[in-house]
Amino acid sequence: MQFSFTEENYLKAIYHLSSEGDRAVLTNELAEAMQTKAASVTDMIKKLSAKELIHYERYYGVHLTARGKQSALQVIRKHRLWETFLVNKLGFSWDQVHEVAEQLEHIQSARLINKLDEYLDYPTVDPHGDPIPDANGKIKSRDQISMDKLSAGIKGVIASVKDNDPKLLKYLEKIGAKPGRKVQVISVEPYDQSIEIMIDRKKHFVSKEVSQHILLSVQS
Repeated sequence: MQFSFTEENYLKAIYHLSSEGDRAVLTNELAEAMQTKAASVTDMIKKLSAKELIHYERYYGVHLTARGKQSALQVIRKHRLWETFLVNKLGFSWDQVHEVAEQLEHIQSARLINKLDEYLDYPTVDPHGDPIPDANGKIKSRDQISMDKLSAGIKGVIASVKDNDPKLLKYLEKIGAKPGRKVQVISVEPYDQSIEIMIDRKKHFVSKEVSQHILLSVQS
């Protein structure tokens, strides 16, 4: 079954807002995420419900059906594969690829996407560290914790960055805070919870706001 660009964008938004399908999404949340009016969200909910992609209960919200979740994961798979291709093969920087991948993710050819996956040697994460669903929509779960939850002395490896804001990504690039880099928390400032960290033997201070977007795999 093929869907319109807008339908795919809604499915993807519901998936992300629902914490990967774990909770229902309120219509006002969805309207804010899609930057549209509540009436437009209501119309789309009716369309997606008719296609058995979502289940909606008044006052409770929207959640994806099994079919809807699978469809959302396929869009996410395409997006993250295209981001990987743009960075690894075309020389884009990681702060430049999100909007381009937003356009490419709507290509419908499954054969093309599978060939792209093969060409990239079946990557498991994209340039931001986000896991790439496989052809069957399976996605590997990982134990991660945001940096703002860590205390002094904790060491870990940056697993992913959960924001596509180009300004944030450029800043993280500047201090070397990219997926795969080792990090140690030196100290946490009690006043504003800013954190002193060490990356490649260089110390940096990051705000609580920035640290919330950096997810680490903590070393035991």
